[in-house]
Amino acid sequence: MKNQKITMKYLLIIFSLLSLYSCAQNKENDMTVTQLKEAMKNDSLLVILDVRTPQELNGPLGKIDGAINIPVQELEQRVGELTKYKNKNIAVICRSGNRSRTAQQILSRQGFNAKNVSGGMIEFRQSEGK
Repeated sequence: MKNQKITMKYLLIIFSLLSLYSCAQNKENDMTVTQLKEAMKNDSLLVILDVRTPQELNGPLGKIDGAINIPVQELEQRVGELTKYKNKNIAVICRSGNRSRTAQQILSRQGFNAKNVSGGMIEFRQSEGK
């Protein structure tokens, strides 16, 4: 019983460290809406990839002019369409930042320099009033 408690403590410590490492990794792959807007001003080669459905682009949050739309559900099959942007910075956005995180991970595994826009279009639109 005592050995079980010690093993559980070690497992809990290892799990906690892995969780912290995972969170740190995610931050490196994220950009804020403020950083996105700055990049839109200063990086003429920036590619914005919107991974929402086409229907969402016509919704209340609208879309960012010039953004490429590939829904996250289709990204792995359509990643070849982005090959010409492999050496450019790609900002990946969705409604709130969840689907774009998945898309960013897909792109990173394929060798793209992609960042997830945390907060997504919700935060992007909210920031326009500031």
